[in-house]
This record gives sequence, structure tokens and C-alpha cells, in this order.
Amino acid sequence: MPAHRRLAVTGTALAAALAVIPLATGCDAAKKAVDCARVGVEITGNADDLQRTVSDANGTSDAADKILDTLDRDTKKLKEKTDNVDVRKVLDHLQQALTNVRDALRDDRKPDLTPLKDAAGELGKVCTRD
Repeated sequence: MPAHRRLAVTGTALAAALAVIPLATGCDAAKKAVDCARVGVEITGNADDLQRTVSDANGTSDAADKILDTLDRDTKKLKEKTDNVDVRKVLDHLQQALTNVRDALRDDRKPDLTPLKDAAGELGKVCTRD
């Protein structure tokens, strides 16, 4: 499945999950899940922006760095807010993927964004589990 289609499917799945969560759980649990899923959607969007930036011939290192900084900040913010072991594992994978992308860009190599996008998609899944 193409990356842009996979991102669209992930976003749709997260939106559907967000609509159901308040009906199925208590207010605090629902708020945590919604916050987690919202950050997952933001991270997915930022990963998509990063893909366009590194694919664009005019894309600058500064633009990619800004997106990576945003992704890193969002990941750390969510990690501070959660005590869910599965979410923390996914965030660890996401942070490793960010490090790998930074290293590739620093070494003037084309980064593999697949692990980053996979981790963002997995975040949406673990945020909405019981």
C-alpha cells in the first residue's frame, strides 16, 4: 500500500476510534486516549510533511530539522503524560526512528521514513486499546 494511502487509512481509523472512545470508557480514560490519539495523528501528519520535505529537491535541511524538532517535542510531551507501557514502547521506537532520520540527513543520505510512519501508525493503535 502506498505511504500516502497508509497515512490516510491510519488517520481515518484514528478518527473513528476517537468518536467511539467516550461512549466506551470513563471520562479520564477517554480524555487520555483522545490526547494520545491526537498526538498520534499530529505525528503522522508531521511524518508526511517530512516525507515531502526530504523528497523535494528544494527541501532544506532547516525545514527537515524543524519538522524533526516538532516530532521530537510531541513524542517527549506524550511520553511525559503517559504511564501506559505499550505507548511508551512505541514512543521509544518513534524516538529511535527520529534519531535514524537525523543521522541519515546529517550524512547526506536519503532517510528511510518507513519506521517513523510505522511507529506513528502503531501509536494510534495502542492509544485506542482497552
